[in-house]
Amino acid sequence: MSNTMSHIRISQRAQAVAPFYAMEFGRQAAALEAQGHHVVKLSIGEPDFGAPPAVRNAMREAMDGRPMPYTAALGLPALRQAIARFYDDQHGVEIDPARVVVTAGASAALVLATAALVDPGDEVLIADPSYPCNRQIAESFGAQVTLVPTTAETRFQLDARSVRSHWTNRTRGIMIATPSNPTGTSVPADELAAICDLARERDAWRIVDEIYLNLGDHDAQDRPPRSALSYDPDAVVINSFSKYFGMTGWRLGWCIVPETLVPAMERLAQNYFLCAPAPAQHAALSCFTADSLAVCEARRAEFAERRALVLDGLARIGLPVPVPPDGAFYIYFDVSGTGLTSWQFCERALQEAHVALTPGRDFGIHTADSHVRLSYAASADELREGIARLGKFMATLQ
Repeated sequence: MSNTMSHIRISQRAQAVAPFYAMEFGRQAAALEAQGHHVVKLSIGEPDFGAPPAVRNAMREAMDGRPMPYTAALGLPALRQAIARFYDDQHGVEIDPARVVVTAGASAALVLATAALVDPGDEVLIADPSYPCNRQIAESFGAQVTLVPTTAETRFQLDARSVRSHWTNRTRGIMIATPSNPTGTSVPADELAAICDLARERDAWRIVDEIYLNLGDHDAQDRPPRSALSYDPDAVVINSFSKYFGMTGWRLGWCIVPETLVPAMERLAQNYFLCAPAPAQHAALSCFTADSLAVCEARRAEFAERRALVLDGLARIGLPVPVPPDGAFYIYFDVSGTGLTSWQFCERALQEAHVALTPGRDFGIHTADSHVRLSYAASADELREGIARLGKFMATLQ
């Protein structure tokens, strides 16, 4: 075999991208399963429900052999309108459908938004801990990412005080995720408004990741959490069909951008992706029916029950959760009392208990060795089994 491939020069950009350790542990779990072991997989944020029935039926109908040409780069007009109505109905925010950009997953939305806003050398503030791909994408476009340490006192989220203290004359933007991966915690409404105000006053952009917004807890009046657009109409908001609608592999998401940003987003979408997957877009129209939304709300309630199950189980086996989550489907627990680093804990839990988790190293620096993320997107039976196995594993550490 020719060895010429060994002389290909890999870009510095590619070399600088760190692995996503949640996926790495997923691969190790798959290897154990190939050996015949039952692994309880609590490492990946992937709902076990799948798409709502009406969406699956719509996909079957769309794939009946008819031609499936490209859509417009910004997405099907009907889908953009449906997403805008969803914000009005669910969050009380009126959105011009022209500001909705349909993308190949939320990751593509983040790529487009970052490409539109970041120049090399721009400083971007992101919470530590946070979803790793957000900072990796920003750095790929030349951003200088500053990870702002957070604590349990701020719900492992940015607050206006920490943003102000880390702001420099090079800061051009801020990325916020609420609810957050890995912690499942949200930024309190008044704090989110204050952060956005602070950035806007400094002519800095705001990207707000709301992928888990509709999996957030409702208030006492059973109202869903408010979108950042309620406080900051010019924020760039990113969302997805993956989590609330359970459509991870369908690769469909969206972002809502200020009117002035739409032409740039369209040019970038045309050149980077042409369009989001056409069959998924047609099927996703069925996400917004009353029946599909009722299914998704029932699933949100199921996630809340699973969360209670896991929080109770972790407390019972001696793994503290500094901040109980109020959204998404993650719990960020502290393993510092075990005498193991988070990496050691996850490796041993996988090899000895056959439970796959994700070490804090994925999500930043300051909790990298002390905390572990658990995804309760698995079934209740799997969660009970996982907690039981972790309890036995914890007993071996005494």
